[in-house]
Amino acid sequence: MEQNSVARPIRCKAAVCKAAGELLEMEEVEVAPPRAHEVRIKVVCTSICHSDITRMKDGSNMFPCILGHEAVGVVESVGEHVQEVAVGDTVVPVFLAQCGECADCRSAHSNLCSALPTRPGMPRDGTTRFSLAATGEPVHNFLSVSSFAEYTVVDVAHVVRVGTAIPPEKACLLSCGVAAGICAAWKVAAVEAGSTVAVFGLGDVGLAVAQGSKMRGAARIIGVDKNPDKFEIGKKLGVTDFVHPSDIGEQAVSEVIKEMTGGAGANYCFECIECIGSVSVMEEAVKSSRMVRHAFTGLREDGGGARRGRQRGAHSIPSVVRSYLGGIKPKDDIPVLAQKCLDKELELDEFITHQMRFDEINNRALDDLQLAEGRCLRYIIRMDGGVAMEDGA
Repeated sequence: MEQNSVARPIRCKAAVCKAAGELLEMEEVEVAPPRAHEVRIKVVCTSICHSDITRMKDGSNMFPCILGHEAVGVVESVGEHVQEVAVGDTVVPVFLAQCGECADCRSAHSNLCSALPTRPGMPRDGTTRFSLAATGEPVHNFLSVSSFAEYTVVDVAHVVRVGTAIPPEKACLLSCGVAAGICAAWKVAAVEAGSTVAVFGLGDVGLAVAQGSKMRGAARIIGVDKNPDKFEIGKKLGVTDFVHPSDIGEQAVSEVIKEMTGGAGANYCFECIECIGSVSVMEEAVKSSRMVRHAFTGLREDGGGARRGRQRGAHSIPSVVRSYLGGIKPKDDIPVLAQKCLDKELELDEFITHQMRFDEINNRALDDLQLAEGRCLRYIIRMDGGVAMEDGA
């Protein structure tokens, strides 16, 4: 399709969540053409994040809706005023906007776009581009992405061009948890070479923190997790030591980490309990931290805290620093991560533990994510294409 040609509605398959707590239903939906500042994307593959399952059960969501927020696809058509991507470009949609013009986007100290804050519906007008093909009933979008559909419409501020060199199953991982963990180690904590890092929770975010810390030159990375299955994969991504809470008797995890570090504690502590975080784990992370230099805790998608050393006289004390999506600025940082993947500096294969077809999304993926006791990190879903509608259809 030409860049300036008139786009038509498209009918395609989508996994629709019709009410809180219900399984997704495969439906035919109509996807409207992109409006000004918008891009319609043919989704190549998407992945399931624990946030998607959490929101399926959340009664505060607007239903029916199309979940999914980690994906990669190809630009099918664009609306007016879209200049930075063109039809045929491979892109990653990201739930975090970067308009590039507001004070926060221009600042090195914020990654929360103040021009396009998170809101229901499309960022600029609050409406939706989805409807049920059979009835015309509106279907709401999710986190400005809605990737559990063969086609979706995303504001250009939420789109990052990545090119075709990086495999799609890896590209789609760069839009959420994995990128958040890596960038938290790089940008929020700025882990120093030779330092000791403790990571509480070895899900995809925690393992990404470990890999990011390794890439920054950390000498020792201590992983804490209740699931021993995570230890082997952790070794491949940089974890050097492991603490299983059930294997340390009456000792607190913080006491064990202090012993492992000669009584000093870790330089950086990350609390990475998937998305929701844990106050008790954060407290242990604080107690595990070295009182000199820096420690970080609370890496969560919803803006968890990061604990850092703050100078007071000749010593430093821990203080909490909040981190949203690891401090990532999508349009600046995702292309860097993609290049590091191509250069073999960033390992993403270990995060892909399951793959399936789109029509299997309820049959296997949701059960595996909830029941696999942590063995499932990311489920990659392969998509099929939809059909453009003729005028008057």
